[in-house]
Amino acid sequence: MGVNLKGKSLLTLLDFSTDEIKYLIEIAKTCKADSRAQIIHQRFQGKTLAMIFEKRSTRTRVAFETAFGEEGGHPLFLSTQDIQLGAKESIEDTARVLGRMVDAIMFRGFKQETVEILAKYSGVPVYNALTDLYHPTQVLADLMTIEENFGKLRGVKLVFMGDGRNNMANSLMIGSAKMGLHYVICSPKELRPNEELTKRCLEIAKETGAKIEFTDNVDEAVIGADVIYTDVWASMGEESKAEERRKLLMPYQVNKEIMKKTGKPETIFMHCLPAVKGEEVTFEVIEGLQSKVWDEAENRKHTIKAVMLATI
Repeated sequence: MGVNLKGKSLLTLLDFSTDEIKYLIEIAKTCKADSRAQIIHQRFQGKTLAMIFEKRSTRTRVAFETAFGEEGGHPLFLSTQDIQLGAKESIEDTARVLGRMVDAIMFRGFKQETVEILAKYSGVPVYNALTDLYHPTQVLADLMTIEENFGKLRGVKLVFMGDGRNNMANSLMIGSAKMGLHYVICSPKELRPNEELTKRCLEIAKETGAKIEFTDNVDEAVIGADVIYTDVWASMGEESKAEERRKLLMPYQVNKEIMKKTGKPETIFMHCLPAVKGEEVTFEVIEGLQSKVWDEAENRKHTIKAVMLATI
């Protein structure tokens, strides 16, 4: 494929071409096959990954830590209680110091600006493991999961239900635009992605053949859907808006009736997790046969390992 990503940071999939994303997914498939066959490598031996967490995590922390450790590397967990990031020390200075001591940096937190500063000043690859704007490592796992189920990405209809302006809706829109999916955000009109990002994704879609749509009509949105995707209604840091969101988003809950309305028994359900069962998705859907959330969660590890193998 002629792709070289050595030294490149993953801040948003906007910075990656269609071929580069395909390349990462192919590496992830190999990583998954090796894991199944219990083939062990030590490709990060003697290397260190700094993992900075402003927000708590299950899948992201375990995926990065085990992916790096299994390859012989040393993952170093750093919470904001452990380091001076943005407190007594500027983000720029923290980046410079870490860049002298580690081979890569992972950041999971609030501001997109923080991960961008880390990448600018550290001199090593930096990975966005979630900010308020984007969640690119999750979307790589999502794309891998979709391809595993349908044998392709181009033309697959993916419907996102719920809060259409959160980091997952944003990132799925970018990933869909890059990879040629038919992406529908089904949400209240007041919860749509910002105009600048939407415009950019629509421009990308023209080049890749992707289709991007927005609607508040649930019945129309889900017809013919291959994938129904949702996320929590109040993201980390938005807990005060939880009750308001419940009232606004209950019509967008993914339930058995919604899954039937696709008209396709092979439609799958996806969720980045953690889920609030009984709110954005019912128990019977997320625990049902159409749910692929556990495959999706596992694929976080394989795609994250692929990103690090390609860039370090």
